Amino acid sequence: MDATKRTIFLQKIHLFHGLTDDQLLEIGERFTEQSFDTGEIILEQGEKANNMYIIYSGKVRVYRRKEGGVQELAVLVPGDYFGEMEILSPRGTRSANIVALEPTSTLVLSSTDLAEMVKLFPDIKPTLEIAIESRKLARKLRFNWLGKDEVVYFLARKHTFFLIQTLALPVLSLLIPAFLMIWGVFSGSVAAVSFGFVTLFLSLGWIVWSYIDWSNDYYIVTNQRVVWLEKVIGLYDSRNEAPLNRILSVGTERDFTGRTFDFGDVIVRTFVGAIPFRHVLHPKQAARMVEEYWHRTEERSRQAEKEAFKDALRQRLGLLKPPEKAIEKAAPVAERKFVFPSLYKPNLVGILLGNLFRVRLERGPITTYRKHLFVLVQQVFLPSVILLGLLGLMIARLYTLATSPDLALIQTLPDGSRALDTIAVSLPLLMIPVIFWWIYQYVDWTNDIFRVTNDQIFDIDRKPFGTEERRAAPLDNILGTYYERIGFLGYLLNYGTVYINVGGTLFTFEDVLDPASVQSDIDRRRLARVAAKEETERAAERNRMADWMASYHQNVDEIRREQELKNARPKTE
Repeated sequence: MDATKRTIFLQKIHLFHGLTDDQLLEIGERFTEQSFDTGEIILEQGEKANNMYIIYSGKVRVYRRKEGGVQELAVLVPGDYFGEMEILSPRGTRSANIVALEPTSTLVLSSTDLAEMVKLFPDIKPTLEIAIESRKLARKLRFNWLGKDEVVYFLARKHTFFLIQTLALPVLSLLIPAFLMIWGVFSGSVAAVSFGFVTLFLSLGWIVWSYIDWSNDYYIVTNQRVVWLEKVIGLYDSRNEAPLNRILSVGTERDFTGRTFDFGDVIVRTFVGAIPFRHVLHPKQAARMVEEYWHRTEERSRQAEKEAFKDALRQRLGLLKPPEKAIEKAAPVAERKFVFPSLYKPNLVGILLGNLFRVRLERGPITTYRKHLFVLVQQVFLPSVILLGLLGLMIARLYTLATSPDLALIQTLPDGSRALDTIAVSLPLLMIPVIFWWIYQYVDWTNDIFRVTNDQIFDIDRKPFGTEERRAAPLDNILGTYYERIGFLGYLLNYGTVYINVGGTLFTFEDVLDPASVQSDIDRRRLARVAAKEETERAAERNRMADWMASYHQNVDEIRREQELKNARPKTE
């Protein structure tokens, strides 16, 4: 690789953003080239760290051995780098194994040159810090909603300045129990000491809650999407995301305090609005990372389109397609799925009864969601209470009739005729409309459904004996999704609302169980649908262009032959 080619490659990587061509040329001269064959181990877990690698071409698998098996971490592609984390860490040993999945070419930088490069170009250091912290957090957290081939490139929380700000008041509240206990000891007041211990417990709980609340918000960039996770323990839980190919722009905002402590907001603007990364460390460098992976997605799409066009043109011209490279695939990662437990054995009666209260039903490619069972409990609560009350009164009346010598279920009237006890008869009659009321509420709950297929989403609300409201939208028209779990019960019972933005219309899947899984199901099908549709459109356009190019090529050859024949004929006067 010549110096110019290496410089062009390096300037696309966020580590070197903002450097001049001369500086990139100087950095490029420090790299050496090293290639690896398919299956060759590049780095081995536990060995001493000496070099940093940047993938120029090819693909590598990152995994590590743990007790009980192997943990898959990532699959890295051209433009990704690895090995820097262990060089800059105190231990200095490799934390994972890296193996080539196909013939791979890398640029290698020694630990000495990396340290010198960081000194010469200080802007590189914060970018490396972001990348290293992101990888550490990603390995620690292992989000279960990530796809099998999805790699976390950026992962951050709010700056520690806001942790200190959040903890300031809870920490100051410790002065109250301290004052109470000191006063109680000197005054001999047991009540003051006891109240001091209570307030101490509350203050410590407040401190722990504030810390966990700060640590539960994450800003994430993967090779497929940008994600904002927000959670308030026991009250609120949401995930707002957008695919990388839906990004319009990336910007930063900082105030005076942010400029002083080097934190700020990274604003990722998409077709459906902004996804803000609030108060993250090194916002300029973070924005560069988001931009790189966004543009990298666009570049991959363009490259794939070029290759597909070449194949279409070869086919039209009757040329053989070159053999594809054999690629070794990484072992699949076990993806956690939400399991809805069944209380019944798999027999006909069990299946029929099991569907009565199921909140998620699958039939082939169609998944139907009902509202959470808590919503059903709310709807049938009043008729259930009245029904139980009437049932209790009926049992009590029957008991009274059975134990009282003066009363009987069937009474003899003065004229000699017989009649049933009025109260015992009235109570079951009163229960009949209440039972119908209960059934009505249940049917109303079952009729309010949300359905997802491979090409559409449906929001169906049908009133028993009444009107039906039905809304539908194609999956490929969805611009963005997010979910919320609000309130203590929403968090405790794991239910909430999934919002789907379709153009100017907002679909809401309300009060569904495990809204994160519902959102993931919608997004998975949407991405598959959009990819299939775009590939169909691109294939049609490729074939059309290939037909034109093949026709042009054939016509040029034909015209050239005609011209050669014409020139070969003897001229006649």
